[in-house]
Amino acid sequence: MIKRDDYLNFLIQLKDKKIIKVITGIRRCGKSTLFDLYKDYLITNGVDKNQIISLNFEDPKNSIYNNWRDLYDVIEQKLQQDKINYIFLDEIQVIDQFEKIVDGLFIKNNVDLYITGSNSYMLSGELATYLTGRYMQIHMLPLSFKEYFEYKNDNNELKIYQEYIENGGFPYLVNLHNDKNLIRNYLDGIYNTVLMKDVISRNNIKDVMILDSVVKFIFDNIGMIVSTNKISNTLNSNNRKNSVNTIENYLSNLVDSYIIYKVDRYDIKGKEYLKTLSKYYVCDLGLRNYLLGEVRDLGSILENIIFLELKRLGFNIYTGKIDDKEIDFIIKDHEGIRYIQVSLSVRDENTLKRELEPLECIKDNYPKYIITLDYDTNNYNGIKQISAIDFLLGRVKL
Repeated sequence: MIKRDDYLNFLIQLKDKKIIKVITGIRRCGKSTLFDLYKDYLITNGVDKNQIISLNFEDPKNSIYNNWRDLYDVIEQKLQQDKINYIFLDEIQVIDQFEKIVDGLFIKNNVDLYITGSNSYMLSGELATYLTGRYMQIHMLPLSFKEYFEYKNDNNELKIYQEYIENGGFPYLVNLHNDKNLIRNYLDGIYNTVLMKDVISRNNIKDVMILDSVVKFIFDNIGMIVSTNKISNTLNSNNRKNSVNTIENYLSNLVDSYIIYKVDRYDIKGKEYLKTLSKYYVCDLGLRNYLLGEVRDLGSILENIIFLELKRLGFNIYTGKIDDKEIDFIIKDHEGIRYIQVSLSVRDENTLKRELEPLECIKDNYPKYIITLDYDTNNYNGIKQISAIDFLLGRVKL
């Protein structure tokens, strides 16, 4: 198993805290493995196996639980009355009214509860109402470049980066030894499972061909400003008849399944959030390559990877607008705001000028960065150029 230390340490910090730990993320990103790593930690640190109750609802043997009440009764009977019980419910959203199980277990003083799900529906509606202020979400992503690089144990950073953007970061792929056919088959399984279980079936989608076209459009336009009107018009021009409302619903469904992420725009000069024209990024570049073919548009790919790293680090992320110019990312955390441009290279003078210009238009004093695949580091009147590889490997902080 690949250790996911950042996620594991987060769970360790929350051990025995009276709060529900909710791990979300796209299927096969490593949620179940994280549970296994954490259960090993518990046993190593003195927790008896009988104190651990673990159910994975993607396992056919657990399909015998037809309703939440039967499942709740089974779990309650297994509880050790005089000890803390560590309960792991994996992909719990497949059980109807699962929020009643979660709520019932949470109120017990001798339960430490952990759940996972592959759709943001799990944190909406009734569950959110039941558990307001009583859960903490850990959003899990496929392997970061740093995790992938450390597992590969190869010091050729650019070679491993190229492999990473081709294969993607789903953890099991490292066992396939760069076999392109096996990797493609594995990604095919993930893509079709996510679409069928977390998008099509859950949302009762009838026009699967339109949905597939929307996915391909977004995958092909990562990091680009897009509108639902543009997507609708493009599909209509290709004889894929649809409505703007349908496109909006499909995009929302795809975001809910964690296959894509939406980044809203912020008008820096007007100091307001804009309701139209967002950017989208994919959860994994390997999945994109599976759907679209060979690796291309390396600048957009780098921007997508930087986005995922920023998300992994816990920043609030927006794309910026100042007059008629665009800022790739505005990020916010407890330390304040930073502005970021991402470019494959700025060794060309015209490219450098183009990337600097939007940042130079911002008149506040928050830090400004250009992140490139160049190993160069420079300072342009306070605008810092840093290496993407250094940033992704944690050698440089923002």
